[in-house]
Amino acid sequence: MASTRDNSNESNRLLAAVDWFTVLLYVILVLAGAVSIYAATTSSNSQVSMFDFDTYSGKQFLWIGLSFVIGFSLLLIDRRIYEAYAYPIYAIMIIILIVTAFVSPNIKGSHSWLKFGPVSLQPAEFAKTATALALAKLFSTYGFQLKGWRTYIVPLFIILLPVLCIILERETGSALVYFSLILVLYREGMNGFVLFAMLCAVSYFVLVLKFAGTMVMGIPMGIFIVLTCVMVVIVLMLLVYCRSLILGRNVALGYIACTLLAWGLSALGVHINGYVFFFTVIPASLIYLLIGMFHDDLNKVLMTVIFAVASIIFMFSVNFAFGMLATHQQNRINIALGIEEDLKGKGYNVNQSKIAIGSGGFTGKGFLEGTQTKLNYVPEQHTDFIFCTIGEEEGFLGTSAVLILFLTLILRVIAIGERQHTTFGRVYAYCVASILIFHLTINIGMVIGIVPVIGIPLPFFSYGGSSLWGFTILLFILLRIDAVRTEYGTW
Repeated sequence: MASTRDNSNESNRLLAAVDWFTVLLYVILVLAGAVSIYAATTSSNSQVSMFDFDTYSGKQFLWIGLSFVIGFSLLLIDRRIYEAYAYPIYAIMIIILIVTAFVSPNIKGSHSWLKFGPVSLQPAEFAKTATALALAKLFSTYGFQLKGWRTYIVPLFIILLPVLCIILERETGSALVYFSLILVLYREGMNGFVLFAMLCAVSYFVLVLKFAGTMVMGIPMGIFIVLTCVMVVIVLMLLVYCRSLILGRNVALGYIACTLLAWGLSALGVHINGYVFFFTVIPASLIYLLIGMFHDDLNKVLMTVIFAVASIIFMFSVNFAFGMLATHQQNRINIALGIEEDLKGKGYNVNQSKIAIGSGGFTGKGFLEGTQTKLNYVPEQHTDFIFCTIGEEEGFLGTSAVLILFLTLILRVIAIGERQHTTFGRVYAYCVASILIFHLTINIGMVIGIVPVIGIPLPFFSYGGSSLWGFTILLFILLRIDAVRTEYGTW
């Protein structure tokens, strides 16, 4: 009797400690997702029930019911199990990913699905949780900190290994999700300079490709803009990063003087080649810094020089790297950047999606009244492009409501992370937040045409059991880890 009473009390304490507000957000999102799937796949005059198991929405409700069972089962597992077996879980998932690449059937060019009779599962969706657990376990190891480049080897290995396995499955979109975990490294002490470098790399890549067709001073405009940005970044790094007013001022004045001189010569009819101009000004500036750095912070000034050189090398490698991509990947990037426009071919999906969202206006056309949706103009409108159905039928108000729900969930997850008393719980929470942010940003970005279509689902909305279960497991393990906070005090 005493044992039964103790178990009952423990269950009651667990239920009281669960963050039910997050559970409520989860339930609202998954139910709204199922309704959206019904709207995306059913006509206004259809008599088919939303809960009919022969329909996409009926199957989704089945997945939702099973996800509730999975989620609440995870809450009953001792949270110490997740930490103790983090590495074995990760290792098993890596093995499964590798096996999947060789035994799974070819589905639209991808080998990422395991079939078990009528049921298909995508292991990449569950590997996110395993990777998050492994990262959290690593950072909770006694004495582990991100200090020095050697300490980055293991966390980067944990992140990149599933990426390589998933690329082996030819599922590039799912592989890219794992790069969002870089944000976790930043939260745990990674130098912000790394994120800045990544932002510059993306910007340079886009600029070189976007403006490759226009010439300025005898060089492509994209290269001209990037080289100008490199000079601006050098000056800003000297002023903000190195805190050297003298070096920053002198480099800026030198660049302005050379630019005015080049402009004056051009006005007099003298042709100034862009390559000659920049590869005179930039090396001269860097040589000046190498001489002047002995009077300032040696390491920071040297880092500025290295960054400038690396930026130029990266700029010239963009076209080579772009050429290494598959043809369909190049097409998607060109369409997203506006370099190509093929509204009836390669850009059809995105164009129809934008038409659907735009036609919804402020309040939408009404539930089951979307013409783009009902006439099946948008391919994959119940999976990757589910957001366009919401935009067409519910309009700006509906899409805003969905975004507010997601924003609330993400902020709640971050708040849960910040109130953790263990490094394991905090790191895992930030892994969850990073993955949700990436999925939300990229999915909606590709639906409205501002990022290339890479085929990743909208969390809790897109049709599919693997995606829904993957996010459910990811979130409910966090809720179980968070429930132990009462052992350290009430929050």
